Amino acid sequence: MPAAQPAERPSIWPGQPYPLGASYDGAGVNFAIFSEVAQSVELCLFDDDGRQTCLTLPEQTGFVSHGYVPGIQAGQRYGYRVHGPWAPDQGQRCLPSKLLLDPYARAIEGGVDWNEAVFSYRFANPDGDVNDADSAPFVPRSVVVNPFFDWSTDRAPRRPLHETVIYETHVKGFTMRHTDIPQELRGTYAGLAHPAAIRYLTALGITAVELLPVHQFVHDSYLVDKGLRNYWGYNSIGFFAPHNDYSGSGQRGEQVAEFKQMVLALHEAGIEVILDVVYNHTAEGNQLGPMLCFRGIDNAAYYRLAPDDPRFYFDVTGTGNTFNAGHPYALQLIMDSLRYWVQEMHVDGFRFDLAPTLAREEHFVERTAAFFDLIQQDPVVSQVKLIAEPWDVGVGGYQVGNFPPLWSEWNGKYRDLVRDYWRGEPATLSQLGYRLTGSSDLYENSARRPHASINFVTAHDGFTLADLVSYNAKHNEANEEGPGPGTDDNRSWNSGAEGPTDDQVVIELRRRQQRNLLTTLLISQGVPMILGGDEIGRTQGGNNNAYCQDNEISWYDWDHADAGLLVFAQGLIALRQGHPIFRRRRWFQGRQIHGEQQSDIAWFVPDGSFMDDAHWDEADAKAIAMFLGGDDLGVDGRGQPISDSSFFIMLNAADNNVIFTLPEARWAGHWRIVLDTKSAEPPVLAPATSVLSMLPEAALANASDMPTEDYHPQGEVFHAGSQIELIGRSLVVLERVSA
Repeated sequence: MPAAQPAERPSIWPGQPYPLGASYDGAGVNFAIFSEVAQSVELCLFDDDGRQTCLTLPEQTGFVSHGYVPGIQAGQRYGYRVHGPWAPDQGQRCLPSKLLLDPYARAIEGGVDWNEAVFSYRFANPDGDVNDADSAPFVPRSVVVNPFFDWSTDRAPRRPLHETVIYETHVKGFTMRHTDIPQELRGTYAGLAHPAAIRYLTALGITAVELLPVHQFVHDSYLVDKGLRNYWGYNSIGFFAPHNDYSGSGQRGEQVAEFKQMVLALHEAGIEVILDVVYNHTAEGNQLGPMLCFRGIDNAAYYRLAPDDPRFYFDVTGTGNTFNAGHPYALQLIMDSLRYWVQEMHVDGFRFDLAPTLAREEHFVERTAAFFDLIQQDPVVSQVKLIAEPWDVGVGGYQVGNFPPLWSEWNGKYRDLVRDYWRGEPATLSQLGYRLTGSSDLYENSARRPHASINFVTAHDGFTLADLVSYNAKHNEANEEGPGPGTDDNRSWNSGAEGPTDDQVVIELRRRQQRNLLTTLLISQGVPMILGGDEIGRTQGGNNNAYCQDNEISWYDWDHADAGLLVFAQGLIALRQGHPIFRRRRWFQGRQIHGEQQSDIAWFVPDGSFMDDAHWDEADAKAIAMFLGGDDLGVDGRGQPISDSSFFIMLNAADNNVIFTLPEARWAGHWRIVLDTKSAEPPVLAPATSVLSMLPEAALANASDMPTEDYHPQGEVFHAGSQIELIGRSLVVLERVSA
């Protein structure tokens, strides 16, 4: 929207110190910005020709400079110039020649042009005189936003966590190659809100999308120099602004309305929106990074500085800086941002990147950190889904299982164990029992329930599912970074050949392994998170660190979707959603999962006898069976008893076939096969609408490994004591039936 331009130099009134940011009231705009070190702050207004008019904010209240400008409208572009000390050895880096973004900007126009003027030094001599060149021609603008939006029809789904199926995806990557989405909408919020996208997600059975970062972020200069871009978006510079590259309607506030419309459309389909948020660092990097926002406003307040030399930054994120969540105003910004996204943008939860960073007091992660206290007492933020990535790169940064009761966590131990088990690593059974049943060893003692465990096998950071079973080593040559970046601890197995192959034995094993991993994920207690595209066999060609691949390496290849795997995945989700036994609200009875005395769960060795401690500790054992009793699953949200079928699940991660003997009749007289991963046939519980009809037509033309219509596994019934042979690396699920 074009900004209304004042006919003459505008007047400026004292205004108010709260709220921070630019607040439009229909008659003008109140501007308020925090800085403890600012001697004065200039507000720079830009017209459509790029000409700027600078006004000094006339008042300061409690370190907040503020002023009200009557007559300007939504769409007005602006920035700040902060006058204050330039003393890097004391951690102070004010430089009024640098135009700075508003930390509370609701929208941002443009990106960074990596000119030398964006930096505080000359490239030829970083330790020389300060670079006073004006950065305004090369940096983005903050934008005044009209907050009005008609939310009258919005109803937040508020789905309980234990009933949630999360789909981690990317606004651009999901839509960019989807031929049923109009070309002009691909790569945008509107594209993800398109009926073709929403029909697919609902048919698949997804209840929540977890979006990779959509806060305004910056494409790193070293990537731009190589012709690459920051695809993932973990390089934030605006914690209130939806990323403008994902807007198909404009960048002067239109991106805000477009994002809201996307949320509204997803909510109407019963799908929640969870944002992956990056409050642990910013795009300004280390002491040699650009001056875009926080550094020039109040460096010591917004960043953690090296205690022995404040010229440098304390870095536990691996990005060059660490956001100072211990400072009151920095912490206020985080909380204000979270509340804004819930109250104004209507999102349903957050996944916190490198969450331990936000809980570091001095140098160590503390459960009593102010960040946790503020989350706990906040009446808005405490009521949405809170998910931690429970590790950072600092000392003591691996915090899986250590977050407070409100929190769920990406369970890295689940990922590692399930990968190890299915690739045939020894000594995995002793941990497998815990991971399949919600990881009570990690979460029960902190008064949390199984939904504290966000179970995943793959995520954006690492191999896709197809690559996990196709590569032993990373293949990141396209990143042009040499052999270093990207983990070497992939816990993957290529199934007998590295990368693409024509060997049908290897191909079939890979398909079976994908079915094994997906099935394990969807029958485990906790909350399953599927990496978007895994259900269609998406590959990145072995790249396990595709953060800079904003291209066909990362974008979903819908035209070559693995239709057979997709139908299987849809059936798995329907099986989980149709049977509450796979999504229990509470732990299994008793604190120990090992033991035959429990009626709701029991563990068996292949010969039909109970598991004992010796079996759990047997290093070479790779076959196990689990009984899940569905007679008493507690009560639902209205206090009504929940019951379900009982299931017997047999897992064989060995290379060789293993014969399982079904348990005696007191567990069940008869069983029927629900699914067997040796076949691509989906589980018996068929969804009402096939997800295949939601694929682009070209995908169906390339379909392979499709199930046959005359497959009826429910016709095969086994009685107690029967023997069933599982082929190597396969999984079978049986349901108890009447005779």
